[in-house]
Amino acid sequence: MTSELIKEVSLKYFAKNGYEGASLAHIAEEVGIKKQSIYTHFKGKDELFLQLCKDSFGNELTSVINFIGSNRALPINDFLYNFLLHYIERYEKLDATKFMIRTAFYPPIHLNEQVMKFVYEYLDKLEELFLPIIEKGITKGEICSTVGGHRATTAFMGVLDGIFVEMLYGGPERLQKRLDASWYVLWRGLSYD
Repeated sequence: MTSELIKEVSLKYFAKNGYEGASLAHIAEEVGIKKQSIYTHFKGKDELFLQLCKDSFGNELTSVINFIGSNRALPINDFLYNFLLHYIERYEKLDATKFMIRTAFYPPIHLNEQVMKFVYEYLDKLEELFLPIIEKGITKGEICSTVGGHRATTAFMGVLDGIFVEMLYGGPERLQKRLDASWYVLWRGLSYD
């Protein structure tokens, strides 16, 4: 129970302040334990941070799989656009999503290799999950066949990356502007005959 509470509180601090800005003393105080008690559950800040990475990237992947299962019957343009909205909503509401995206862009230098392993595994899995859905859209004539499934999937991932950047740096107005323009151009490119 205490280790779960430590992770929950830590997630909030790491999501807001990053690795360097999160203090184990503050985390312990909010949990209601002494700082040294954290070491009963985790070897140190690095182990705690990496466990949160593993949990967050895993939870985000589960969310994607659930989204796909619930929205598979939508036309491909609605499916892809709604997925972008789904991510924006998760980022606005969940510390785990904020933590995951912030960590992907700002991994602690000394943990870069371990963090980027989580990042690339996640992104590769996303492409793997989206490719058959996009290929189905091509088969159904919703996406231009000359674009090709791999190119369309990679382009969509590029739009998702742009949305991630604006979530981190831009604020709601810039995010909406990026979403509207990127989606308009992407969908015209995918559906053009």
